[in-house]
Amino acid sequence: MPIVNSKLKAFSAQAYLNGKFVQVSDKDLAGKWSIFFFYPADFTFVCPTELGDMADLYPEFQKLGVEVYSVSTDTHFTHKAWHDASETIRKIKYPMLGDPTGTLCRNFDVMIEEAGLAQRGTFLVDPNGEIKIVEINDGGIGRDASELLRKVKAAQYVASHPGEVCPAKWKEGDKTLAPSLDLVGKL
Repeated sequence: MPIVNSKLKAFSAQAYLNGKFVQVSDKDLAGKWSIFFFYPADFTFVCPTELGDMADLYPEFQKLGVEVYSVSTDTHFTHKAWHDASETIRKIKYPMLGDPTGTLCRNFDVMIEEAGLAQRGTFLVDPNGEIKIVEINDGGIGRDASELLRKVKAAQYVASHPGEVCPAKWKEGDKTLAPSLDLVGKL
């Protein structure tokens, strides 16, 4: 079954957030936009560059009413240790979910079973709990938070403007399209 437009599965996980351990569950996401940002492991190489990039743009995601959840198969204790040890990770103000059992990774189909690690997967969940954006990268290819921010804006625009779609490279304020028979073969 395709994951786009599927419903978020129930979960509960421990997270490290701003000096505390907190519980996060699917119920906390109800009625909100959310990003799940899976990465292979703490104390690695590409991962801190991505998480730092996300931390830099986190205020912009918050302005859009979007909560970001980074997820790896490390524990919330390991997330705290990494947060304390790394200047880059210390910038993070969003919840860092621990998934040592791999439940969340399997829910989103990003678990690398033989390694016990997550793939680089990005998922946008809308306020109804439906997955609207899916991006999965090879382990050596880092993601760009500014491109994700653009996609979130497009998803929110489409959600609030039925009958309109955002073309390639659409940016906030650009023209959208209203699919119709008149457009067929004319773009």
